[in-house]
Amino acid sequence: MTEYRITGGRRLSGTVEIHGAKNSVLPILAATLLAGGECCVHNCPDLTDVAASIAILEHLGCRVVREGDSVTVDSRCVLRSDVPDELMREMRSSVIFLGAILARTGEGTISYPGGCELGPRPIDLHLKALRQLGARVEERGGTLRCTAPELTGCEISLSIPSVGATENAVLAACGARGVTTIGNAAREPEIVDLQNFLRALGARVRGAGSSVITVEGGVPLHGGEYRVMGDRIVAATYLSATAAAGGEVELTGVDSRHLATVAAALYEGGCAVASGMDRVSIRAGGRLRGLRPVRTAPYPGFPTDAQAILMAAQCTAEGTTVFVENMFESRYRHVDELARMGADIRVEGRVAVVYGVPRLHGARLRCTDLRGGAALVVAALGAEGESAVTGLEHIRRGYARLEQDLAALGADIRVRDT
Repeated sequence: MTEYRITGGRRLSGTVEIHGAKNSVLPILAATLLAGGECCVHNCPDLTDVAASIAILEHLGCRVVREGDSVTVDSRCVLRSDVPDELMREMRSSVIFLGAILARTGEGTISYPGGCELGPRPIDLHLKALRQLGARVEERGGTLRCTAPELTGCEISLSIPSVGATENAVLAACGARGVTTIGNAAREPEIVDLQNFLRALGARVRGAGSSVITVEGGVPLHGGEYRVMGDRIVAATYLSATAAAGGEVELTGVDSRHLATVAAALYEGGCAVASGMDRVSIRAGGRLRGLRPVRTAPYPGFPTDAQAILMAAQCTAEGTTVFVENMFESRYRHVDELARMGADIRVEGRVAVVYGVPRLHGARLRCTDLRGGAALVVAALGAEGESAVTGLEHIRRGYARLEQDLAALGADIRVRDT
C-alpha cells in the first residue's frame, strides 16, 4: 500500500504536457472492436481504467500491444462476447463495451459495472437505446444478456443527455442496418473525439458536439490510427492546484475551449488565465476570492468532475462560494476529508457552502473516489505542513503521472510505501 506525502506552501512553476483523456480513450478502445482490423491509439495514458479496458479486449480475443503511450489493438479474432464480473467491477465505463460487442457479434453478456460510488447511475438509458435498435435484453441474477441477430437503425431520444448512453448508442448504431438518429445526445468533447476516431475507421457519423447525432450503419470498417485529445479534467486539476498553492504554470496539449467554465471561475477568483490554441496558462498569488454559485451541468456547463477540485482551491478564498451538484447525489464525499484540514464547508442535499478560511493545515486524508482524491491533493498543496493522502488506487484510475508532474512544477510530493 502506498500514500502521498505532501508538504504544502510551495509555489508551482513550469510547463506540463497534459496526457490523453481517460473519458475519450475508454470508449475509443471499445470502438476498436468494430474495426475487425488493427488500430493504433496514440496518447493513451497509463491508467488502471485503461489497463482494465485492455484486459477486457484481450479476454474477448483481441491482440493488444502497448509501446509507450501508443496502444495497438488487433480485433480480427474476436472469440467471445462476454465480459467477466471481475473486469466489469473494476470501472464504471466497462458498460461501454456492450454496444460495441453487440454490434460486432450479435450478442453480449455483462454484469452491472463498478467504478466510483457517486450515487445511483443506472444504465437504463443504455439498455433502452439498445432495445430500440432491436436488441433483446434479459436480466438474470445481476447478469445482463443481450442478443440481436440484426440491429436496425431508428430514432432514439434520450431522456437526459447521458454521455455513456450516447456513446453506447453510437457504437451499436455503427453495426445496425440503416440510419440511426440520437436526439438529446450528450455534447461532451470526448464524444466528438469518439466520432473522429470512428470516422478514421470509415464510419459515417456526424453531429457529435451537438444535441443530434446521426449514424449511417452497416458500413464496413477498417483499421486506423488516431491520437486521443488531452484530458480537460487533468488540466483543470493542475489549474486548481496552481490557484491553491500559488505560482505560474502553463499546460500544453489541451484544447483551452474545453476548459472555458473552469478558467472563467478561476479568473473570477482572482487568477490571471490566458489561452492559446492547444495551451492554457495561469498565474496565481495571494488568497482567491469567493465565487458566484458554481452549478454543475452537462457540457458546455461546469463539469461535475471538476467540482471537488475547484472546491479544494476555494477553501481558503476570501468570502463564500456555493456549489450546487446537479449531476450526482453523492459527490461531496471529499468534504469530510477537507474538514480535517480546517475547511469550513456546510452541506445540505445537493448544495455545499464553502466559507473561506485563512489557511488549511496538513492532515491524514483518505481518497474515496477519483476526483475527490485529486481534490485532496490540491488542498494539501496549498496547506501548511505535511499531509498524507491514502487510497491512491482511486487517483490512478484517471491520473497517469500526477506526482511526477507536480514534482516537476516544484511541489513537495513523494510516494511512500506503508
